[in-house]
Amino acid sequence: MSNKARDIFIVGLRNAHAMEIQARELMERQSERLDDYPDVKTKVQAHLQETNEQLKRLEQCLSACGESTSSLKDTTQSAMANLQAMGHSMAGDEILKNTFANNAFENFEIAAYKSLLTLCQAAGMAEARAPLEQSLKEEERMAEWVACRAGHPRLSCS
Repeated sequence: MSNKARDIFIVGLRNAHAMEIQARELMERQSERLDDYPDVKTKVQAHLQETNEQLKRLEQCLSACGESTSSLKDTTQSAMANLQAMGHSMAGDEILKNTFANNAFENFEIAAYKSLLTLCQAAGMAEARAPLEQSLKEEERMAEWVACRAGHPRLSCS
């Protein structure tokens, strides 16, 4: 079981790395167009820095497994992010479309990190738990911020 779990864990780490590449590209494109929304721009840029740290953590987890990232997955996700950002930039409601996309994406990232955390023990990679938990907490904070910006009725936003 642990070899199969380890293999799945490694695929999950590579997928998460590609996911964070996509997030980075998307936030970089969004940030370039947020001058009319300075508070959103500041938050996106701060989360972009967290994303860069998350990428490093994922690379360290892969390295600890004796593995590396998937260039194909990373390149594909990067291209997808740029296409999505380009599509949103042509819309009159770009900020709204970005909010929808960011809300969905943050929750997708949360699900990915929770899945990786579930696999840690079975994969024999207990040392990956702390960096993955740190990334999960960052994504949960950003998801809450996005939900608050969107006026989520069940959140007490400050």
